[in-house]
Amino acid sequence: MSLLNTSIKIKNMELKNRLIMPPMAISKADKNGKVTSKTLEYYAEKSAGGYIGLIIAEHSYISPEGKAGKGQLSISDDSDIDGLKEIVSIVHKNGIKIMAQISHAGAATMSDITGLEQLSASAVKMPKGSLTAPSGNLLMPSPKEMDKTDIKKITDSFKKAALRAKAAGFDGVEIHSAHGYLLNQFYSPLTNKRTDEYTGSTIDGRIKLHLEIIQAIREVVGNDYPLALRLGACDYMAGGSTIEDSIIAAQAFEKAGIDFIDISGGFCGYINPTSHKPGYFAELSKAIKDTVSIPVVLTGGIVDAETAEMLLEQEKADLIGVGRAILKDSEWAKRAMWA
Repeated sequence: MSLLNTSIKIKNMELKNRLIMPPMAISKADKNGKVTSKTLEYYAEKSAGGYIGLIIAEHSYISPEGKAGKGQLSISDDSDIDGLKEIVSIVHKNGIKIMAQISHAGAATMSDITGLEQLSASAVKMPKGSLTAPSGNLLMPSPKEMDKTDIKKITDSFKKAALRAKAAGFDGVEIHSAHGYLLNQFYSPLTNKRTDEYTGSTIDGRIKLHLEIIQAIREVVGNDYPLALRLGACDYMAGGSTIEDSIIAAQAFEKAGIDFIDISGGFCGYINPTSHKPGYFAELSKAIKDTVSIPVVLTGGIVDAETAEMLLEQEKADLIGVGRAILKDSEWAKRAMWA
């Protein structure tokens, strides 16, 4: 049996194999973020046959001012739960585990979509060249630096979103701190210019909000519910976050109660500007895997099962995320697992 086909247990969640379909924005929700028939058709198609070990659903906004774009799924209100239950039911009937990904876009939002003021770690615009910078970013006003009241509200919103995910039947929750969204804005020195306890000048200050959110979620979902964090482990920009930062952060997240780390890019987005070879974040996932005891997920440009297997054999990660290939071809997982 190949490594890709071996099972793995994460808390009380057992995955049949090491293949993950990572969260991808599909923009099929209605204008209020509610699940639509197109949303359900998408998850039915991608989970058909039960070949994937775990699906991490698309990033869902935890509060209205954190909405990243039109058609994004909402997990910001209790009225969202019924629709989310339908997604979970479809995926579970096909024999696959599914986790929710909860997110706040921060300064990556657009006021013409949310109708609300942008919030961020500091009153700093998104870095030039970042994948999630709003169009016309240079012409937009700087976001509002979040005060203590804003931070408490955001923490509470993450907590309530996680509780909704559990109520909807998701097998776990992933906190989104990658691709230039709000938690990434606190994590990166490019956008965190604070001088209080959330200071951008130390890694401890930059992950303080993360740790508070992890603790708040754990208090309401319990210790047995799988909790993951997607980390933008390097900005690949001058003055941005580095792999050295992320090794320290990953260790702190593990200690705080995170059950697996999902590695991706920071302000560079889901693309590594320094490498285009399959598994292009492998240098990051390997460095983190060597220093934590929890599983590590590697995603990025992997388009064939042979590469996925090789990366597992080389101990670059414990699980492999295949996104765009599955998005383009719903039969990909079937061929990979029966090759």
